[in-house]
Amino acid sequence: MDTELDSFAVLILAAGRGARMHSGKPKVLQSLLEEPVVYYPLKAVQDAGLKNVSAVVGHGGGQVETYLKREWPHVGAIWQGEQLGTAHAVMAARQWWEGFEHVMVVSGDVPLIQAGTLSDLAGKHLRAAPKCSFISFLLDDPSGYGRVVRLADGGVRIIEDRDAIEEELEIHEINSGVYIFDTESLSVVIEKISRDNTLGEYKITDAVALIGETEGDVNIVVSDDRSELLGVNTPNDLAVTAEILNRRIISGHMRNGLKCMDPRTTWIGPRVSLEPDVFVEPGVQIWGKSSIASGARIGAYSLLRNVTVGPGAVLFGPSVVSDSDIGGGAEVGPFAVLRGEAVVSDSAKVGRFVEVKKSRIGVGAKVPHLSYIGDATIGEETNIGAGTITCNYNGKNKSKTAIGDRCFVGSDTMFVAPVSMGDDAHTAAGSVVTKDVPPGALAISRARQDNIANWSARVKIDGKEKKDDEGN
Repeated sequence: MDTELDSFAVLILAAGRGARMHSGKPKVLQSLLEEPVVYYPLKAVQDAGLKNVSAVVGHGGGQVETYLKREWPHVGAIWQGEQLGTAHAVMAARQWWEGFEHVMVVSGDVPLIQAGTLSDLAGKHLRAAPKCSFISFLLDDPSGYGRVVRLADGGVRIIEDRDAIEEELEIHEINSGVYIFDTESLSVVIEKISRDNTLGEYKITDAVALIGETEGDVNIVVSDDRSELLGVNTPNDLAVTAEILNRRIISGHMRNGLKCMDPRTTWIGPRVSLEPDVFVEPGVQIWGKSSIASGARIGAYSLLRNVTVGPGAVLFGPSVVSDSDIGGGAEVGPFAVLRGEAVVSDSAKVGRFVEVKKSRIGVGAKVPHLSYIGDATIGEETNIGAGTITCNYNGKNKSKTAIGDRCFVGSDTMFVAPVSMGDDAHTAAGSVVTKDVPPGALAISRARQDNIANWSARVKIDGKEKKDDEGN
């Protein structure tokens, strides 16, 4: 099958404007579980083992092409100068797909399509060897979708909702927008497609009808999952699709051992990796390329994005973690913020109302509460007192702080970077550290305390506030 799939070209139609989205962003780049809509059909195609892939781009094509180069470098971009319909998009890519035996055409706005469905369609097309195959599905309310009209002579037509007559509007079999064409047959009929329709567009559905009329050889594969082939055209479609996708993703993880207290309020992106026996409390969001190891617990209403969490780590919610790593057995939160390549090493602790940015917290080190650690390294078994701040930014440059192993940092210490602190050193509470602290030393940097005697008597006379001659 893998060798046979090499004969397929896959063309993703990603040139549409998506006017009903009311957005300057192309429809296929609209965010769906924090990935562009077009990510999902591309992923399905990849997982189905189809390797020869190009996307037709047009409206906002520069943005789409940039995304493809960054995330899907093997997918080529083919430009459709004017957007004159789906068949016109296929025509724009003709020179490319004519080099293959078959071309699969997939809309870029069908994010619920699954790899198994595409594999099944390709397999049935190869076995039956028709000139055209496409997927249909049945809807109780087919309003807005193209109807599949099965003709008495065995031919097939696909009629858009706006072009359908009353009898055709009663049909509940819907076109999915996923096709496979024999490229020789498609090359012949695509020249015959006209723009004689209400929108004045060249429609790829007409290629199906023309092949049916001339070859009588169209294979329809009816899908059992009516939701899988729903398109995304409006913000409401995005919301409905997001709910279905999220439910599908969470169910998959739960089959593999995820313990999810409340799937209704939990959101997990499609690129997230979860090992068995992860525990997730209500209201959690996990996005991007996050990876969470077995035995970890993610506290309620926490948000994770591009995060790795080691085995047995505990994230007390709510906390926000992005682009950071949490080691095995570590504890973070509640109300903690980790960002910008923060690293919390194994068995370390980052506690309440602590922010860590682009810093490493060493093995077994503790930053229990009310601190900001930025552009710093903290050694193993070091304890950071409450209210500690690394002053890393002088308004122009950011500098680093280095704190050694087994240090004790007194509460309300400020490190004015660049500055370092050797192993086993201490700071006194309330110190402002502007010079390096040698190993084993105690740094004290405070203004001298003065006690002014009889202060209360000087500001009050007979229990009343003293006023000057002008009554102030």
